[in-house]
Amino acid sequence: GGCFWCMVAPFAGHPGVNKVVSGYTGGRTENPTYEAVCRGDTGHCEAVQITYDPAIVSYETLLELFWRQIDPTDPGGQFIDRGPSYRTAIFYHNARQKALAEASLRALEASGRFAAPLATQILPAGPFWPAEEYHQDYYRKNPAHYEAYRKGSGRDAFIRKHWTDRQDEQALKQDKQALKEKLTPLQYHVTQEGGTEPPFHNAYWNERRPGIYVDIITGEPLFSSLDKFDPGCGWPSFSKPLQKELLVERVDRSHGMSRIEVRARQSGSHLGHVFDDGPPPTGLRYCINSAALRFVPLEEMEKEGYGRYLALFRKRGDE
Repeated sequence: GGCFWCMVAPFAGHPGVNKVVSGYTGGRTENPTYEAVCRGDTGHCEAVQITYDPAIVSYETLLELFWRQIDPTDPGGQFIDRGPSYRTAIFYHNARQKALAEASLRALEASGRFAAPLATQILPAGPFWPAEEYHQDYYRKNPAHYEAYRKGSGRDAFIRKHWTDRQDEQALKQDKQALKEKLTPLQYHVTQEGGTEPPFHNAYWNERRPGIYVDIITGEPLFSSLDKFDPGCGWPSFSKPLQKELLVERVDRSHGMSRIEVRARQSGSHLGHVFDDGPPPTGLRYCINSAALRFVPLEEMEKEGYGRYLALFRKRGDE
């Protein structure tokens, strides 16, 4: 998909994806380095290796997500990055994956979405060599540069141009109106407009009862009181979510800062931000707006349909 920096984040937060590794494949040497690959000395291309649970996410879904990140008509690289190391390709591991990849390519060609012929190759998978550590999860390690690079390369503009449907835009407008009627002005501002509620003057910053915190819109369970701690910032803070795949992370450069925004995958709502200054073992601090959440006390979890999470509290001796 071109530069592997840009191919990690779209998959990393998707339900069922367990791991995304940046690396090199399709070449003729062992243990290639970034410099050698970029010079074209090895024949490798930059790629990502995705480990996923087929019971949760299908291979077809991953293919669809792949197409939406690239320019499949470009045989000479991707956007600002030129040369064979930035070529696009799908590397299959078995006959089923090959057949599905070929069918997906044919369907994209038949859709007429692109006027030019598709240039993405479908090839048998060979050895995959993980890239240097500083390339792994680059979008999280260097969010400001990552965001500037994506924008400057032309990738984001291309994706917006070719993958935004008028029908989707109209449905979105209708959804926004329904949410305005359902939510309070503050809840709407936070979840739909990326707003921030006042610190120390919100519903849950000092909530100490056991229970879980769910999405204010969908009711999807997001966080547990077992992982809640008080860093003194004035907002509810958690060391981890109930399930990481229920969240989506992306770079946020608003207000002259570079941060990692956290959104709910199902509703798309803005929740808050995640920082690398939390307690062990995760070292993370999910700083979340109360307005994006609804608290379900432990004693009401069974009644409200969240009984499957009661075992977490029994393990910790809170019952």
